Amino acid sequence: MPSETLTVLASPISGEGGPGLFLRIVLIAAVVGVVLLAWAIAKAGRDNDR
Repeated sequence: MPSETLTVLASPISGEGGPGLFLRIVLIAAVVGVVLLAWAIAKAGRDNDR
């Protein structure tokens, strides 16, 4: 199962019993990526309006 594999891979990174820290880092990176993507799309849209 993919979720079991992820847990096994994340366990050395996290000091807790599960993948808590690893998943927090992945979630924060995903949010930052979405914000940067939205900013880039908005900037490209503004440049085309001129």
